[in-house]
Amino acid sequence: MNTTKTLLLPVILVLAGCVASPAPPPADTGQERDVVFFDDFDTGMLDRTIWNVEGPSFWVNNEQQAYVDSDETIHMLPAGAIEGADNGVLVLKPVFSEGFEVPSTYPDGGPDGRTADFVSGRINSRDNFDFTHGRAEARLKLPDAVGTWPAWWLLGNGQWPDTGEIDIMEYVGEKDWTASAIHGPGYSGETPIVNKFYFPEGEDVTDWHVYAVEWTTDSLVFSVDGRTMYRVTRPMIEHYGPWRFDTPKFMILNVALGGAYPFKTNGIESPYNGMPQETVDAIKRGEVAMYVDWVRVLAPLQD
Repeated sequence: MNTTKTLLLPVILVLAGCVASPAPPPADTGQERDVVFFDDFDTGMLDRTIWNVEGPSFWVNNEQQAYVDSDETIHMLPAGAIEGADNGVLVLKPVFSEGFEVPSTYPDGGPDGRTADFVSGRINSRDNFDFTHGRAEARLKLPDAVGTWPAWWLLGNGQWPDTGEIDIMEYVGEKDWTASAIHGPGYSGETPIVNKFYFPEGEDVTDWHVYAVEWTTDSLVFSVDGRTMYRVTRPMIEHYGPWRFDTPKFMILNVALGGAYPFKTNGIESPYNGMPQETVDAIKRGEVAMYVDWVRVLAPLQD
């Protein structure tokens, strides 16, 4: 079990250099709210005092990539490099790497000698920043690529799913929708607590959008650009199992490829589980990435 962080630590981290420009205005709730975490990725380098980088020994969901700590898969672009970004941008990018040999030491008993034809990026704030209740939001631009699986989510400190998972945004390559979901004991994996947001005409995931969750003692309200897309309440959760959302959660951003969720959506088996050849070709051309403009956490709403 990880040591719980207080909200004071993230404030110190923000003042120490994460903020290179003013944060965009918080969602309008009629209340003044403290920003307890903000990173706009404008320093040109990932802040390793906040973000950890996942390595290749982590593998779940029959995903087709291996995660690596590499400038190819995780890097920054300066202000102006990506149209519509407020400042600098974090890039999480899958790269074709045929026959990449994954180390045989698996924390969860995965198969020895696995190889992957792709590498990608995954970062988290575990042991550096977590929080209980508040508003977590990120401004993201996603690729038009079937079978890619970018995600922005929160995970509890401890055994999964007992300490809870909050999926703020998941995307599997159908560009007119994203999804949000909740996992916990009795409602994990094929969770019944899930919903999709369908973009109105003229919008899709390749535009910049702010994906957020407002997390309170009795509910989780998901939104896209301030538009509520799903409300999960304590009674809804307790119909399936215990409410596990009064304990600290840390942040994760990642780009997976193929695997369980894309395959369940598109049924593609070849050339990779859940991912078609056209996406493979786009990855080879360097056209597939998740761009992160900024990540922010606001203090809880006051009663």
